[in-house]
Amino acid sequence: MDATDNKAALRRALIPFALAQFICSFAGSNMNVMINDISEDLDTTVAGVQLTITIFLLVMAALMIPGGKLTDRIGRKRCLTAGLLVYAVGALLSAFAPGIGVLIIGNSILEGVGTAMLIPPVYILTTLLFTDLTSRAKAFGAISALGGIGAATGPLIGGFITTVISWRAAFLFQVAVVLLIAVLSRRWVHDPLPPDPSKPTDPGGAVLSALGLVLVVSGILAADDNGWLMLGLLVAGAAVLTWFFLRVRAKERAGRPALLSSALFRNRTSNLGMLTQSAQWLMLMGTSFVVSAYLQVERGYNAIETGVVFTATTAGLLLSSLAAERFAKRRAQRTLILVGFLITVVGTVLLLTLVFASDSVWAFIPGLFVIGFGLGGMLTPSVNVVQSAFGEELQGEISGLSRSVSNLGSALGGAVAGTILVAGLGTQPGTAYALAMGAVAVAGAIGLVAAWFLPDRAAPAAAPAPS
Repeated sequence: MDATDNKAALRRALIPFALAQFICSFAGSNMNVMINDISEDLDTTVAGVQLTITIFLLVMAALMIPGGKLTDRIGRKRCLTAGLLVYAVGALLSAFAPGIGVLIIGNSILEGVGTAMLIPPVYILTTLLFTDLTSRAKAFGAISALGGIGAATGPLIGGFITTVISWRAAFLFQVAVVLLIAVLSRRWVHDPLPPDPSKPTDPGGAVLSALGLVLVVSGILAADDNGWLMLGLLVAGAAVLTWFFLRVRAKERAGRPALLSSALFRNRTSNLGMLTQSAQWLMLMGTSFVVSAYLQVERGYNAIETGVVFTATTAGLLLSSLAAERFAKRRAQRTLILVGFLITVVGTVLLLTLVFASDSVWAFIPGLFVIGFGLGGMLTPSVNVVQSAFGEELQGEISGLSRSVSNLGSALGGAVAGTILVAGLGTQPGTAYALAMGAVAVAGAIGLVAAWFLPDRAAPAAAPAPS
């Protein structure tokens, strides 16, 4: 295969990769505009829908690292295909769910597991196939940008389908896209490395890491019900995660395989980069849930009306994403991330001030547009900062950890901001909305501080993953 044919083949492979990240991000946000429809149809509450969304995001975060390890044993393409099939089954079950319990099994569990299986191979195969540093950076940029676009357009597309047909049809839409990805990946994606079934795993580490994350997020969800339960779950989660880290170090000292290398947690640049990633997705998903729930429950908007409001976020994110490559040529990645957080914090302030200054729906537009613009400009630089912090021997592990941290941020967005909002809906909605958006702004401030301490110049683009 000559150079021209190889470039064309890589461009084709990038299509199913980017679509996979798109649909998984879409799934995390499209249910936000279905709150009223699902609540009425399944006889549940806003809190029930919030729980379903948060569990989906949490399952992704908890299983993303084990999913990355699984790719080595069964092969990256095979893991991608299996994840797509599990996801499709979950979406199909969700479409015909008779109650909230079945919806949680289909959407939260099966779709979450499927995502955790298919996303790590997307990033690992991108690293393996795009060996040229420049082309790899562009590939990561395209995948990350489409992920952001998926999250931003989720309310619009989901709202349109829900209003015109039904909320159940939105899950059938996911099934169709996932099956398309499966067909395209079968034709256009190849795994350059054979699987290694003998590669050691760490089931105990996988259980501890997942349990720790579940306990922490469960503690946040319990905040409005029982303060002592919240504290107990948070302490238990912190204790389990500490046990996990100590176990990793002990296994490494003994020369035994661990779920993750402790070197991943000793790199200052990577740690700061992952903190910015988590903050970005917390802001995006937190804003999406808070504004969607507020518009539907308190202002009486239907799904399509709520989705249309979010076209402002989509427009802002698309605009800055399309200009991201031009920005990257002129400014350091640290600068792009810093400016991105400054812009998103300004956006949250606009959402707080303008919405209370006017009852018009147009008051939401400037803040949502500014938040989308800020996020679109820094999603890709954050991914590049993290991936570039390690050599080829740790690319598989850092890909899984990075995706896990991002999805944890998404879960925390729904848990923290959503819990604050849901606790006050019906009694003091204005105060609850202000506090919830204030929590999103705090996340932006934390991301801004983390970005400030990033090195001025980023390391070279990520090297290939290990064989």
